[in-house]
Amino acid sequence: MGGIDIIFRIAAVGILAAVVSTVLKQSGKDELGTIVSLAAVVITLLMVINLIAELFGTVRNLFSLY
Repeated sequence: MGGIDIIFRIAAVGILAAVVSTVLKQSGKDELGTIVSLAAVVITLLMVINLIAELFGTVRNLFSLY
């Protein structure tokens, strides 16, 4: 994944979650809005954890650590 690509993906997840959560909360479904927000946080964390794992792999290869 490219550097700017991941930023746009995270921003898209955040914007989509905010819109859906707001619509659900205004329609009286606060619990579902909270679940959508939580799901967006989990998806974003998974993206970031994948990037961190990739970073550690790159550092390991750079310093020839096994």
